[in-house]
Amino acid sequence: MGTFINIAQFIASLGLLILLHEFGHFIAARAFKIRVDKFYLFFDFLFPLPGVLNFAIFKKKVGDTEYGLGWFPMGGYVQIAGMIDESLDTEQMSKPAEPWEFRAHPAWQRLIVMLGGIIVNVLLAFLIYAMILFTWGEEKIPMSSLKDGIECSDSLGMAVGFRTGDKIISVDGKPVKYLDDLRVEILLGKTVQIDRGGQKVEVVLPKDFIDQIATSEKFGFGMPRQPSQFLSFKEGSQNKMVLLQKGDKITGINDSIKVQFRDELQTELKAFANKSVRLNVLRGSDTLSVPVKVSDKGLLNASIGVEDLEKAGILSVETKTFGFFESFPAGVALTFDKLDFYVRQFKLIFTPSTGGYKHIGGFKSMAKMFGDKWIWEDFWNRTAFLSIVLAFMNLLPIPALDGGHVVFTLYEMITRRAPSVKVLTYAQYIGMAIILTLMLYANLNDFLHFFK
Repeated sequence: MGTFINIAQFIASLGLLILLHEFGHFIAARAFKIRVDKFYLFFDFLFPLPGVLNFAIFKKKVGDTEYGLGWFPMGGYVQIAGMIDESLDTEQMSKPAEPWEFRAHPAWQRLIVMLGGIIVNVLLAFLIYAMILFTWGEEKIPMSSLKDGIECSDSLGMAVGFRTGDKIISVDGKPVKYLDDLRVEILLGKTVQIDRGGQKVEVVLPKDFIDQIATSEKFGFGMPRQPSQFLSFKEGSQNKMVLLQKGDKITGINDSIKVQFRDELQTELKAFANKSVRLNVLRGSDTLSVPVKVSDKGLLNASIGVEDLEKAGILSVETKTFGFFESFPAGVALTFDKLDFYVRQFKLIFTPSTGGYKHIGGFKSMAKMFGDKWIWEDFWNRTAFLSIVLAFMNLLPIPALDGGHVVFTLYEMITRRAPSVKVLTYAQYIGMAIILTLMLYANLNDFLHFFK
């Protein structure tokens, strides 16, 4: 059921974004009285081969436009009369231009039509983020509330130079105000400044850090260091009936091993995998000895959430609410923050020395962004971010993408000369080949990682 919900969220999000992106082109074209021959969600042909397997799951012609649902779920398109696009229909281009054709309109109007989809995606991100902030507000954990520093329990973080108890001061000399931003800043950073037991230490991150993280598929870094305080057991835990209470402080094991923090407790319990131990517990002013079973992985299977940590006084959470009108400028600011993060990530991925290009993912990686439970706040957060990604990727100056059409239109506006139909057609072929190659590479990565 979890997998079904995950896939359903991804399809719903991507379908909505494609539909609205194409609607941006459609509405701009119609505003300038340019005829739109087709409006399709997904392709009604084997992309990028417009003459292969041409059929639609559904189609209906209304006025001059045929609306349809294609069978090949790799995107969507609007076929605008008098334009070289994904359909590569050049027959009309050999005839004199008609007033309702794309090519018969001024370059500035064609530029707006080409930017229409990108504009809608950006506006959609503004709107979604604004409504998220208006509905749920914003919760962030200040770094200043991590009095015991961070927990670094994974070998990768330790190999790089982090240690449990480190207090992060800044990344690349820029202070990190919130824990929520820490992992991203470290992922994209070069150096991390740390307070380690009162001494200033700098950790230099390796150039291929992204590659190392993606290869390990685990980077257990950035959680606040927590006292060994019991909160609750996970569902199905073998210790469900044990008489531990929320707030109990675990001080030792078998009267011989002393612990103060959760990471110390976890480390010591690994020696007792599949065994029973007695936990030394402090409850108020009482000292207790509580028998528990340790799992085969050396765990108690206790669960800890941010809300529990806040109630236990281990960290604090800043909560901010937004009025309806206040949420819109905040949504715009959040959109540009997310865009900045994606652009920085994009640059690193396509810098060969980082090794990030090895882990470019396709549809499977995109689907993993969504959880196996349908939580509306998470769904809309992921959808807004994907809308930003779609806008940015379409703006790249690659023929066949909106950005490629924009480049040719700007060239015409500057030189006062329109590229020939032959140039536009070959550019479309090249662009579609580039896109197909990238898509195959990304989805092949997903396929190969599945078997690792």
